[in-house]
Amino acid sequence: MTDLLEIADELYALPLAEFTPARDARVKELKGTPLAAQVKALRKPSTAAWVVDLLVRREGAQVDQVLSVGAALREAQQAMSAGELRALTKQRRQVTAAVTTQARRLALEEGLRVTEAVAEQVETTLTAAMVDAECGRAVRSGLLVSALSTTGIEPMDPAELAGAIAVPEALGFSATPREAPRPGPPELHVVPDPDKAAKALAAAEERLDAATEDYEAARAAHEEASGEVERLSARSLQLEAEIDELRRRLADLEEESDGLDEEIAEAEEVRDATGAELRTATAERDAAQAARDRLSGR
Repeated sequence: MTDLLEIADELYALPLAEFTPARDARVKELKGTPLAAQVKALRKPSTAAWVVDLLVRREGAQVDQVLSVGAALREAQQAMSAGELRALTKQRRQVTAAVTTQARRLALEEGLRVTEAVAEQVETTLTAAMVDAECGRAVRSGLLVSALSTTGIEPMDPAELAGAIAVPEALGFSATPREAPRPGPPELHVVPDPDKAAKALAAAEERLDAATEDYEAARAAHEEASGEVERLSARSLQLEAEIDELRRRLADLEEESDGLDEEIAEAEEVRDATGAELRTATAERDAAQAARDRLSGR
């Protein structure tokens, strides 16, 4: 199985159009061995699955971070209120949308323009990886052949998950990193001016330096903005929790206040009744006092 995983790791790292020819070539090399039939059975990935596999190989560290965030959110949501869960879902969508945008850019560098329909499948697959640990392991293998989809309420069916991976035993396998494609050598032309090529190269290098500087600045700004989004999202979750607690406390106080109003009304009735009895008793006492005083000659 190790040999098959190594071959699959190589094949699924290729550009999508090169997969089938490369697979068939390996089958010919392995002709007469048990491994030949296993390699022949490797399926060409769907466009969405290939884009996710590419993302895993080109940006493995970021994918690991996304999966770690997913694990933390799965653990946290057990004790969350409805409001907190809504905020959590929003945060998860922001993360998967941002990573999907990056995956589309990587695919474009490979010469493949990702449609909105395919991008939606990519985002759905990343969401599944965040809400389902087994889906996360499947994504990290870099050997997906079809997109994943799960609500997170119930784990993805094991048979369905196995069918979405080129080698079902690859769960737990981590794809080999892949570098960005290098541009081909520049075309050389015979020109009257012998310095023209050097000047063009110098201009290109200057442009590349400027573009690289702009890219680094933009990337730093994006990372800072992303960090701010994460900070604000975390604060939002905290505030939602505090608001829910205050609402529960307010409800308890309102209930206690209603109970006190009833007790006050009952106490006032008792006070009024005893007040009437007090007045009657006072009058009777005063009359008796006056009668005694008369009899005693006072």
